[in-house]
Amino acid sequence: MMERAAIFKSFGFSKRMKSMLKVDFLRMLRSRVFYIMIACALVMPILMTVMMAMMDGSVSVDPQTGVQTVMQGPENAWQNLGTLPGGEAMGGTEVFAMCNINMVFMLVCVFICLFISDDFRSGYAKNLFTVRVRKGDYVISKTLVGFICGVLMLIAYFIGTVLGGMIAGLSFDLHGLTAGNLLMCMLAKILLVPVFISIFTLISVAAKQKAWLSICGSLGGGMLLFMMFSMITPLVSTILNVGLCFIGGVLFSVGLGSISNLVLKKTSLV
Repeated sequence: MMERAAIFKSFGFSKRMKSMLKVDFLRMLRSRVFYIMIACALVMPILMTVMMAMMDGSVSVDPQTGVQTVMQGPENAWQNLGTLPGGEAMGGTEVFAMCNINMVFMLVCVFICLFISDDFRSGYAKNLFTVRVRKGDYVISKTLVGFICGVLMLIAYFIGTVLGGMIAGLSFDLHGLTAGNLLMCMLAKILLVPVFISIFTLISVAAKQKAWLSICGSLGGGMLLFMMFSMITPLVSTILNVGLCFIGGVLFSVGLGSISNLVLKKTSLV
């Protein structure tokens, strides 16, 4: 009686990626952290705008020098996205120079780090690499999932900016800008997301189940580039800014993605 030899099917890249992406997107949509981050991105600009508007005209006194400082609230809703041309004289400029839409990149950091660390902490990653996908597929999938998450957070922040401006009764005047500039600014920020997702993914796969380490490392790495956000994606953005962000996103995704793949191959999965 003849015995049949075992046949192992080899799945192509497209089938592996389709399976990996399906699993990751389902996990993202079922994750509480994902919805918490989206909610934070939506609520932050509303709270900042309303609170700053309520504090407009309030006076604080330095107890040592007796110098009085008059608090100036925001005058324009778009200050939550960046500095308007000639907007240096507007109220709340110092606050919104740091606390604006660029904070979304840091929120994405928390999501990616927790998302990846959960794979290693639960043993899912080890089982995944054994029976289903290659390590390069894993990095690509996490980068794409992080990109979609980042885009949704940016959109949520933009909606929160509009709602906050309406609630606080702020002006929506573009101060010489066009709707095209605003669109290019948002598009440039969206295309800049892969740059930071690649950094966060690399640090996360290196830290593995140590979520605290990956978050600290990713936030530290992201903060080194934080001051460049406004320079690369200003409110006066044009197609040139969009092109530069696209090229940067591709280069970082490929370069750091390759390093992340190498880290997974050269290190233990536990």
